[in-house]
Amino acid sequence: MIRRTLAALAAVMLSPALALGQAYPTKGILLIVPFAAGGPTDIIARLAGEHMGQVLGQQVLVENVAGAGGTVGVARVMRSTPDGYTLLMGNLGTQAASVGLYANLAYDPRKDFEPIMNVAATPMLVAAKLDMPVKDFKEFITYVKANAEKISYGTGGVGATSHLTCLFLEHVLGVKLAHVPFRGSGPALNALLGSHVDFVCDQTVGVVPAIQAKQIKGLVVATPQRLAVVPEVPTSAEQGLPQFQATGWNALFAPKGTPKVIVERLNTAARAAVDDAKTKARLMDLGADLPDAAGRTPEALAALVSSEIDKWVPVIKAAGVKAN
Repeated sequence: MIRRTLAALAAVMLSPALALGQAYPTKGILLIVPFAAGGPTDIIARLAGEHMGQVLGQQVLVENVAGAGGTVGVARVMRSTPDGYTLLMGNLGTQAASVGLYANLAYDPRKDFEPIMNVAATPMLVAAKLDMPVKDFKEFITYVKANAEKISYGTGGVGATSHLTCLFLEHVLGVKLAHVPFRGSGPALNALLGSHVDFVCDQTVGVVPAIQAKQIKGLVVATPQRLAVVPEVPTSAEQGLPQFQATGWNALFAPKGTPKVIVERLNTAARAAVDDAKTKARLMDLGADLPDAAGRTPEALAALVSSEIDKWVPVIKAAGVKAN
């Protein structure tokens, strides 16, 4: 009996990673959102982080670190100690488009982070200010083409998912419009509510509540099917622009070098969050699309980041868009 006990103790002592994983976390976890509060990535981070904290037994505190299309906050996480206590909720813009936008990007999304899990995909939606003289997306297209020099759109910053989608829309329509970047999609939506910009192309999570409240006009969803949360908003195919398809995503990352056992613990907590009935319902009520079992692994997220870089960087370079 004594011999078996000593053997077990020796095994634990020889497995510091196992001991670390069993102890983690012993304090609160900081989750950096690289955009202003109130935007899609922020909303998803707070919903997921709240339940993850319950699973982990420590509070997950969200901090907004906005600037340079989200790259300021991402770089901060990249430089942090890889101990599982500073995490990132990145997205399509920060972890893929940034590679094509910044000549001297401070980080490499493929090499400088440990992928944890893709938390939620988010269909993209075009919404206009209430006083825009159009009743649907077809009229919007006609109006924009006729008044391109006067039309402006707001985004969460250069390279943000919202910017990429509007950039794609410009490309499809063959127009060049005035881009007004903000420090996150939340401020961009506020500008739209105040009629300071004409429209936004944003993730459903950010704009659905305002559409439901009839504060802005939901014109089109860039998806093959209509969304249950805003069933009155038609698809791009229904409105004569089937090639306009776009979906954002928001995912958890840790700094490179974070122990695998901690990444696995965080992945388990993130899985539990999106499986939690209350959290799942809140995300889906905002139009989020949750990943299936195969899409919830760190390996799946790593593959997503790589494929999205390959997809978007050529588009950005062809458009000649550069971030300062």
